[in-house]
This record gives sequence, C-alpha cells and structure tokens, in this order.
Amino acid sequence: MLDKVFTNNQVTIAGEVVSEFVFSHEVYGEHFFMVNIAVCRLSNSFDVIPVMVSERLMDVKNDYRGCTMQAIGQFRSYNRHEENKNRLVLSVFAREVSFLEGEEDDQNPNHIFLDGYVCKHPVYRKTPLGREIADVLLAVNRPYGKSDYIPCICWGRNARFADQFQVGTHIQLWGRIQSREYQKKVEDDKYEKRVAYEVSVSKLECIETEK
Repeated sequence: MLDKVFTNNQVTIAGEVVSEFVFSHEVYGEHFFMVNIAVCRLSNSFDVIPVMVSERLMDVKNDYRGCTMQAIGQFRSYNRHEENKNRLVLSVFAREVSFLEGEEDDQNPNHIFLDGYVCKHPVYRKTPLGREIADVLLAVNRPYGKSDYIPCICWGRNARFADQFQVGTHIQLWGRIQSREYQKKVEDDKYEKRVAYEVSVSKLECIETEK
C-alpha cells in the first residue's frame, strides 16, 4: 500500500552541496536536517534546491560543501505560518543519498514525476515576447490522508493544454525542479529577497477517470 503511494511522487536530483546541514525538526526521536544543493541547468546557471535529510541516512555533522550529492526521494510541501498568513514551503525529502565522483559529476540529474489532482484553476498568460505559460497547483496524495501541494509551470502547447483543466482533474507530469528569486514587499518601501520553488513541466498527461 505505502509503496504504491510513494510512486506518485518521485524525484532524483544531484549537484554540489553549497551549505552546511541545519536542524529542521524531530519526529519520534528521529532528527531531520536541511541542506542546499546547486543543480546545474543546461544553460550553465544553477537551481539551488533544499533537501531534507534524516540523521539516519548520513553523518550530518560533517561539512560536505563542494561535494556532489545525489538525493532520491519526493518533493514535499508544508505550510509555515508567518506574517499572519500561511506560506507554502517546499523541499526534496530524501529517502536515499549518495555521493558522486569522477565522470558521474557531469550528469547532475534533475528529474521529477508527479501524479496528482489540480486543486486550483490554472492561470494562463503570455509573456511580453508572446511565450505561453500556465501555472498549475497540483495536490499529490501522501499516506495517512496527507497531501503535498506542488506549484508547476507549463510552457507552450502544455500551457494551452493545462488551461483546459478543471479543479479535480487527474494528471501526470514529468519535469525538473527549479528555483526562482523574487522580491517580496514587506513594508511600503521595503522589499525582501525570497526564493520560490516550482516544477518546470516537460511532459503532461491527463488521466481519464473511470465512470
């Protein structure tokens, strides 16, 4: 049962460790830590992606900065309450971690597969240069009645296709996790730099519901 649920949210990423491990939380005596990995894009820029790792998977007291780490797991979300509102926080939850050496360093995978349900009507728009974009918020089920809410961004034909989706539409998608910096207005004349995480969709399918 649990293995079946885990297949609807699969992530493999690898990149350079660019931070130390920072304590996140404890569950039933198991401690979890956050670490950032810089995953290379084809354009030679980087996505800096937070990864949550259990102390039972590796020695989190070591400083691994500069090493190439691979994490296999799931893309998860939770709501953090701040400034009188909830903020969606996303990270890769690692089930397996390993370190790559030699030629493997050049591979730096960034793959994600999600199987879930549209939980807000997609937002379709065009850039000033005419590029089509659609934002989709996907609810992906987890065991014990929980769900992860994953922001996804579609382009071109996929954007037009996504614009047809209704709330509750069952879809599967493939893509990569990307990070994006933006300015958040916190006061009348004060802005704060923040980072958003989303899935850039490369392939998209609508799953027919049996009647």
